[in-house]
Amino acid sequence: MELPHIGRNCEAVNCNQLDFLPFVCNGCGKVFCLQHKSCDQHGCTAPGPSHQGYDGERSYSCSIPCCGKKELTPIQCQHCGQMFCLSHRTQEDHSCEKLSGRARELTKTAEHVEAILAQKEFKPKVAPTNPKAIQMAAKISLMKLKGKATGDVGLPQAERVYFNILLPLEAKKPPLPIFVSKVWRIGRLIDDVADKASITNRNNTNAAQKLAVFHGDTGLRLSPESTINDLLDDSSVMLLNGSTLILENVEDTIEVLDNLKLYKR
Repeated sequence: MELPHIGRNCEAVNCNQLDFLPFVCNGCGKVFCLQHKSCDQHGCTAPGPSHQGYDGERSYSCSIPCCGKKELTPIQCQHCGQMFCLSHRTQEDHSCEKLSGRARELTKTAEHVEAILAQKEFKPKVAPTNPKAIQMAAKISLMKLKGKATGDVGLPQAERVYFNILLPLEAKKPPLPIFVSKVWRIGRLIDDVADKASITNRNNTNAAQKLAVFHGDTGLRLSPESTINDLLDDSSVMLLNGSTLILENVEDTIEVLDNLKLYKR
């Protein structure tokens, strides 16, 4: 995977060195590496620094070249002994010469990681999926389920949704092919499956683990408050008529079920 561009290239003549912690000159506004951070080192073309901040009779100038800020009270680095403004008071901000090599590396590493995190979009851990393959598998499964699924025979055909339910591993029972109403909530589906398969249901207790339903292809947990119809309409969930679902006892914090292959028995 290609990493995002980190750091900036020095704009000093004949340098162009990549620096993870570049310096921006307050005078000319250009970016420079550690070796060319001062006005003299990069031949700053800007006029003399504009003195920002307090400029009274007793003031303390920042030691950073091209900064020019002054403070009413002295801000002295306890390590190198130089004076700095509020913006450059920390060792990292003024690249303190007394900053240990280890600390410098940690600072650069932290900046590096922070930049990567800012440019990357993190998503929940989900099993790799192929939407077309999931749709095809659901169609084939639906044809098989219609011949053997059990459910409330009073449900109108237009309201029926078919699922192949894989039961908890500890139950050591075969899959349960069922049809239910698409207007049901997932919570009611859990109760119905537990009743039909004689699975102990502790969802209305203070048990640490409770029954939950997961998508058989992605491992994503389906909210007990969601209706089946809403999930069918949500393309991001990839729940289909004929999908395989997994019923398992888990803690409330589990949002994705791992080791899906264990259920394909």
